[in-house]
Amino acid sequence: MTRAAAVFAVIFGLLTLLAGGRALFGGADMGAVFDFVLIFNFLAGFAYVAAGVGLWRGDRWAAPLSIAILAATLIVFAAFGWQVMSGQPYEARTMGAMMLRSVVWLAISLIALRAQRR
Repeated sequence: MTRAAAVFAVIFGLLTLLAGGRALFGGADMGAVFDFVLIFNFLAGFAYVAAGVGLWRGDRWAAPLSIAILAATLIVFAAFGWQVMSGQPYEARTMGAMMLRSVVWLAISLIALRAQRR
């Protein structure tokens, strides 16, 4: 299970970097996005890859990094929610993407913690 989570984290990270890079540097009109969410997600892609590599290798820092990614994602998600609740226009796909990221990193964090206990 740990190896599968590691591979998934790396692939998820690479896809995040690709999509985020296109959105930030490709000049694509993304609609009503919040720059802080877009920048966070792009930069988090590097951490996703690092966490996946650490999980694959069985490094002890992989679980804390996974938890830090989850915590940071939840903080950015809350800030996004705050902006939405204040009436700012937003893209519904951002809401879905942040929910997906939160669930993915909760699962990876739980797998990493279980692996670390062994």
